[in-house]
Amino acid sequence: MTGGLRGAARQLRRRVSRQRSLRWRRPPSIRTTDSSASPTIYYLCPDYPFPTGGIRAIYRHVDILNRAGRSAAVLHHSDGYACDWFEHSTRVIGAPSAQLGPDDLLVIPEVYGPFLDRLPQVPRLVGFNQNAYLTFHEVPEQATLPYDIFSAVMTVSGDSADFLRFAFPGLEVSVVGNSVDPNLFHPTPGAPEKRLALMPRKRPEEALMIRRLLGDRLAGWEVVEIENASERETAAAYRSAPIFLALGKQEGFGLPPAEAMASGCWVVGFPAFGGRDIFDPAWSTPIEDGDVLSAAREIAALLRLYEQNPEVIREGGLRAAEHIHERFSPERQSEQLLAFYDRLG
Repeated sequence: MTGGLRGAARQLRRRVSRQRSLRWRRPPSIRTTDSSASPTIYYLCPDYPFPTGGIRAIYRHVDILNRAGRSAAVLHHSDGYACDWFEHSTRVIGAPSAQLGPDDLLVIPEVYGPFLDRLPQVPRLVGFNQNAYLTFHEVPEQATLPYDIFSAVMTVSGDSADFLRFAFPGLEVSVVGNSVDPNLFHPTPGAPEKRLALMPRKRPEEALMIRRLLGDRLAGWEVVEIENASERETAAAYRSAPIFLALGKQEGFGLPPAEAMASGCWVVGFPAFGGRDIFDPAWSTPIEDGDVLSAAREIAALLRLYEQNPEVIREGGLRAAEHIHERFSPERQSEQLLAFYDRLG
């Protein structure tokens, strides 16, 4: 294939990829009314069928609010749609069946950035930016992103909060941290078998390169790729492995490494900026972003250490689990979320 044809093929692939991305990010038609029968906090959420930490966090927010006696619901694009890759009893409403009034709140995730100008002016809008690095994604370079439509914005890490405050001076930004369910993500009672777990979706090329670099050093080890798994399946996969390779890229927080730590894994890999707060060298191995050679070297050393003295890795994983369970507890997330809405009024 000539250079011109290759370039045209790349451009076509990019256009197709962009069209697919924008299709599920385009907000539905949202009906409004002049009165609110029962003021409700609606979280707009894509009808996206694959496991993502961001959608799980939306459902968790709605559950917290309803348990606290505040009316809240996930607002999906379609009637009858609800996520089925994790267990929940979350209140879910389809946009065609909803009417939002002036006393309601509509919470908008960052993935709707290209279409903020299509949102209704009523009710009040709140931003829920879980990954500041997606803020300008697919937004035309010449377009102004109208974040002034938001009464306030929530995010999930100090890194994302710094990003947003710099991008939008004067914007009220609050950090409402994620939580990790200790009943689901917890260490196994005994030492796991020789398994290396990873999620290659974000950086498949780097994942393959690291595995190729490791080569025969992986002999006797099972590589567990976690893809399109349910929440329970994912938790079981973490527990089954003493080591997890983190392959995040420009993350708002980094839920997979946090959940892996909570499950007792020694995590090695890329903190991806938003995850820097959870990578402590006492129980994990942070690697400079994209440095696949260092990642492979560190993994090779961890594999040898686990084969010779598994308790060293095991003890680190247990300390990581204790730290995550304490710092990212459901109780702490509830306190921060309810305090945010108290301040908002």
